[in-house]
Amino acid sequence: MHSSLAEVFARLDRSRDGLRAAVECVPAHLRDQPPGADRWSVAGILEHLSLVDERFTAIVANKIGDARAAGLGREEGGPSLLPPTVEAMLADRTERRLAPEALHPRGLECGAAWERIEAARAAFRLVLGAADGLALSGVIHDHPRFGALNAYQWGEFLAAHESRHTEQIREIAAQAGTPP
Repeated sequence: MHSSLAEVFARLDRSRDGLRAAVECVPAHLRDQPPGADRWSVAGILEHLSLVDERFTAIVANKIGDARAAGLGREEGGPSLLPPTVEAMLADRTERRLAPEALHPRGLECGAAWERIEAARAAFRLVLGAADGLALSGVIHDHPRFGALNAYQWGEFLAAHESRHTEQIREIAAQAGTPP
């Protein structure tokens, strides 16, 4: 496996481990309840994360397919990963962001939302894994806020986005009196 892809997969695993731990800190009977007005429940956060993963899995899969059709070659060297400025913007929870309506949760309960997020992540890993060794650093898709990101960077983006929402779940746990 290409070292950049292995690094992305490791980061995705770490972010998922952190998410799992944060969810487990929220009492099960509170996971489907929003912690306040105009806030998402743990289940809603998980559903949102699954929708984001699904959306970008489809985009990255299409971009890789197009690049393969155009003769995508082998990866050479060490491609750049997620820029520190994007990392910092994702980590900064002082600024509340509104997700597009299509990425808002629709009401799954926590168990179903967890199953969906696991399936979405497995699909993303499958798409990237099937392209291992190809020049994924040249497979680019523009994010409306963060700019052009390559396929590796999209994997790291998903991990950083998940970590942002992991902090949100930790806040819910603290509010419930069960901080991690």
